[in-house]
Amino acid sequence: MVAELRHRDLLAPLWRVVVAFRLVAWVLAVLGWFRERTDYPGMVAPLAVLAAMAVWTVVVTAAYSRAAGRRTRMTLLDLGVTVLLLAATLATQPAGAFGEGAPIVTSIWVAGPALAMGLVRGRDGGLVGALVVWAAVTALRGYVGDREVFNLTLLVLTAVLLGYAATITRRAELALREAAAAQAAAAERERLGRAVHDGVLQVLAAVRRRGGDPELTRLAAVQEVALRGLLTTGPEVAVGTADLGTALRLLATPDVEVAGPAEPVELAAHTTAEVTAAVREALANTVEHAPGAHAWVSLEPADDEVVVVVRDDGPGIAEGRLPVAEREGHHGVRSSICGRLADLGGSAVLHTGPGQGTEWELTIPRGTDR
Repeated sequence: MVAELRHRDLLAPLWRVVVAFRLVAWVLAVLGWFRERTDYPGMVAPLAVLAAMAVWTVVVTAAYSRAAGRRTRMTLLDLGVTVLLLAATLATQPAGAFGEGAPIVTSIWVAGPALAMGLVRGRDGGLVGALVVWAAVTALRGYVGDREVFNLTLLVLTAVLLGYAATITRRAELALREAAAAQAAAAERERLGRAVHDGVLQVLAAVRRRGGDPELTRLAAVQEVALRGLLTTGPEVAVGTADLGTALRLLATPDVEVAGPAEPVELAAHTTAEVTAAVREALANTVEHAPGAHAWVSLEPADDEVVVVVRDDGPGIAEGRLPVAEREGHHGVRSSICGRLADLGGSAVLHTGPGQGTEWELTIPRGTDR
């Protein structure tokens, strides 16, 4: 269900409304020109404008019918082209004719970008788009009358309400995805809990009861408690956005210092969870292979990427040690660190050497996470 929701756009029906409006508005513009064709001094100019409108209607129909085309830059391009076509109508009437009430061949077709901007940018986007379209029409007319005020009010209300509806729909979609993700996570946790209880927990309990080594008995008891606590903790839902800085600061201990900007570094929740897990794995390696070493974690956000550096003052890793560990079945570095960053489209670079400590440089592209 989560995978299905991830690929479903609940705004798609509203986009189909905008596309249908653009097509119907073009048909109405053609019918309007045909009905009032005697009010035009010639046929070439209005037909050329109508043809250009038809071409652009096809372009925006194709764009708005796909998720990739439902972006701010496309709606701004739509707005720009629409204003240019509105300006082109100057060639359809003699100078000053629009100020005397001559028909504008584009008709209500020009309202399309305002509706699209409302869907992309919400209430404010719809308001801006409506005001730009109205300002262009008013500049063409050269005056503001009762009819112009009525048209502005109608256009603003329509675009703003559509934008508000889009915002509410996005919030509902996010809530639905969170609920579906929580349900799936809970089901998976229950499945894993049964498997762990029937295997690992029973082994740990047996070691704790029968172990002859006091230290081994203590470690088994600690791990049993930790594992039971993990299984009873509510599921983590990686939906929406999360502050990477806050997540990393939770890893701070007396031996681990975490530094980063005061302002939030918002990334997709899944990205934040994966990066935090990679950092946790790097710190776990320090504890395991360099006991007593001090570690530092620094977060460095940039415009197009985020860099996390994990460094310790341990003895470092000898050359060739990692390939040997991987052949022995230890895949923590390859899977838990490098694999996670690769799945996110980023990179994990290791700087180390005997006596030089260990430093991981984790780079994550911001992309659409911002």
